[in-house]
Amino acid sequence: MAVVVSLINMKGGVGKTTVASQLAHAAVADGLRVLAIDLDPQSNLSHSISGPEQYVRHARANKPTVVQILEDYIPPSGDDGGPRRIDVNDIILNGVGYGRNKYGRNKYGRNKYGRNKKLDLIASRLELSRTLKNPTGKERRLARGIGQVGDRYDLVVIDCAPTESILTDAAYFASRFAVVPVKPEFMATIGLPLLARSIREFRLENEDHELEIAGLVINDQSEYADNSEKADSIAEVRDVAGRHGWRIFDYQIPYSRSYGKAARNGLPLARTPYAQSDRVAGFSGLKNDRLSAVGVT
Repeated sequence: MAVVVSLINMKGGVGKTTVASQLAHAAVADGLRVLAIDLDPQSNLSHSISGPEQYVRHARANKPTVVQILEDYIPPSGDDGGPRRIDVNDIILNGVGYGRNKYGRNKYGRNKYGRNKKLDLIASRLELSRTLKNPTGKERRLARGIGQVGDRYDLVVIDCAPTESILTDAAYFASRFAVVPVKPEFMATIGLPLLARSIREFRLENEDHELEIAGLVINDQSEYADNSEKADSIAEVRDVAGRHGWRIFDYQIPYSRSYGKAARNGLPLARTPYAQSDRVAGFSGLKNDRLSAVGVT
């Protein structure tokens, strides 16, 4: 079965989607079979993985998304006489974005085991926010859906919304590990105590479920930032991490204007024109660091 990792922080704007999308691309390039899941109503990961044009076509065609997994049914359309029970295979977008050439064929090739390298996606859409209005009984449905297809993947990456809700519980039930992106700026640690309390309460209520923080990743460091502020922020993050026994990954992700270009075109950073080689190499090193931490090789 796949190892399931959630990218989560109770503070927004820390680069969860950038880390999630580029981790997924880097893992596929390394020969892994990867499923990316967008669990945020803003749908940023869906745009970043598939590219905006493919995502807009998907949304306009009213194709099923993660919304239908949590609602546990696909509503009737012009081709159906009534609602249908969920089959996760109907929701997965296979070989999205860079993973598919103009003929629809897999561009990644095969890994050392002869399996097709692939990056698949379960997309999101704004209607996911409606799930928050009636959350009862939905928290385990994502985990159940992943269980149906988990043997087809080595890694599942979930991009989470930055607030605690039924979507957070769904990610917890589906995940074995959490990776926490942190941006070194004022109030960098504001979401960490909330996350610690949230995971602690989840563990107390679900003692049979193993969920742990694999580590924190310092993200979006800029050489233009105030060095004293950056140093103070990192020191505060290290202090909080030390008190909770959390690891901080050795590799830190530097700022790059190429992240936006990669997302716009649904590309790995390594395939993005004019992306700086040290940024690409840094993501590759961080990928190895994080995947070894969660037992994916």
